[in-house]
Amino acid sequence: MKRIIYTLSIFFLLALVIQGCKKEEELGEDPYGVGKSPLGITISQTLPPVPSEGIVGTTVVVKATGLLPYKDQLSFMFNGEKAQVISVTESEITVKVPEAGSTGITSISIGDQLILGPSFTVSGIIKNDITWKAIAGTNDYVNQFYQLADGRALVIGSFNNYDNKGLIVPVNRIARTSLDGDYDRTFRTGRGANGSLSTAIEIGGRLIIAGGFSGYNQRTENISNITSLYPNGAIDTVIIKTKKKPTVTDTVTQKWFPKFNGGANDYIHRIYPHQGKILATGNFRYYVKRTYDKDNYDFTRDTVILDSTEIRQILRFNLDGSLDKTFRFNTTTNKGNVSANGPIDTYMHTDAPNNEKLMVFGNFITFDGQPAVRILRLAVNGTIDPSFNPGSGANDGINSLTYNATTRKYLITGVFTRYNGKPANGIALINEDGSLDESFSAKSFEGGYPTFARQISNGLIIVSGYYRKYNNVTRNGFMVLNPAGLLEPGYNATGPFSGDLTDIVETKSADGKKALLLIGRFYRFDNLPVNNIIRVTIE
Repeated sequence: MKRIIYTLSIFFLLALVIQGCKKEEELGEDPYGVGKSPLGITISQTLPPVPSEGIVGTTVVVKATGLLPYKDQLSFMFNGEKAQVISVTESEITVKVPEAGSTGITSISIGDQLILGPSFTVSGIIKNDITWKAIAGTNDYVNQFYQLADGRALVIGSFNNYDNKGLIVPVNRIARTSLDGDYDRTFRTGRGANGSLSTAIEIGGRLIIAGGFSGYNQRTENISNITSLYPNGAIDTVIIKTKKKPTVTDTVTQKWFPKFNGGANDYIHRIYPHQGKILATGNFRYYVKRTYDKDNYDFTRDTVILDSTEIRQILRFNLDGSLDKTFRFNTTTNKGNVSANGPIDTYMHTDAPNNEKLMVFGNFITFDGQPAVRILRLAVNGTIDPSFNPGSGANDGINSLTYNATTRKYLITGVFTRYNGKPANGIALINEDGSLDESFSAKSFEGGYPTFARQISNGLIIVSGYYRKYNNVTRNGFMVLNPAGLLEPGYNATGPFSGDLTDIVETKSADGKKALLLIGRFYRFDNLPVNNIIRVTIE
């Protein structure tokens, strides 16, 4: 009886499976079923082309089999750009590097099928600088490369390792180097900053550093995003006798504190020398300082009182850290000006006749309570400069603004599509008076938009971002345009770029060639792995 029941159970289960299969057949074909038939093509990704490097127009031979049946249908590409096919045989294909070709993977397309080939390096004017010393770069963001008066430089950012010199003792967010990237071990930063640094300046015989941090080396508290250092990298401190709660009977009456007594309640993005003082801009809402010599209100602890004064986004410090209430401040209400109603970034002029005027840009529609158009200029006294007239300005956020003192032009990037009512596709060249320079016309971007651009002294424009194509030409995140907005011949052979640039510094290589120092958070340049800071030559 048990055997009969067991047999019936198996029969019942089989019936369910068959019924399920019938229902599945009624639903139609499996969408993940049989793929396209293989074409029988083999192209080596490891065997290099002959030659493996060359300029535009170079004839290149790539080993491949199975191409003859498709010789009239196939397209050969260098990093996505179609090349001229010269010949196809049973064992190889001969092609010519196209005008728009750049370093990267070669490929063959037949219909809607793509076969990847080996990498090919397209030689151009921009090359990796072999004289740059810090070949290992940094392990995180680089925000600034600041050239010091003594001929050295500070590298500022979010890293804790510079050129592999921080493997045992971390190099926390600040390093001193030669202009060729050599690490200077005599810079006494100790444990450095405990948070990201954004910028540094030299003023009054001290280094001022700012960003988002609350401690530096052994001073692990009582810093509010800005402090001063001696030129050797040690923090500038002072001994202060603080008040104590009544129950304390120990004999310790003095402590070391940062001498720069002032700061902000949130991230400080930029600092500048300004009329012998320190102008700071960022995301903050309050200026803060500490009082050490007064009783705490409830007498329950050692006294360090944190006082705050409302002043948004832009403020000026005296050299000791106190708030300069002569700049953008209302002494009647004891509050600073309200600034913008959205995020800002800034650029400070150091050239005549605009010296110490401040450009303000971002995504805001009011400033100091008045209508604004995401970009404006402040006069030296902190009021809006009427000589800069952007009209209706940008119709969406501005991500970056740079200025070229040679051409006397501003260059902006962002997600905007118009400037003062005229087409401006994510990048625009602006005259000193705020008007659009219509001789520059940005073409179409595919796959993203530009995030940073700078016009260098010869008038060419370097653009980085997350786009894949520009004007229907493959440019993976990095390109060089002429002053009209077209790709500059010879400068656009570099391959894929991955990441963000924060700055481009015009400089020279150790052997005297024109060069560009690229900094930011980026991981690939010219299809090679890199780490946030490199130097390239312009040959």
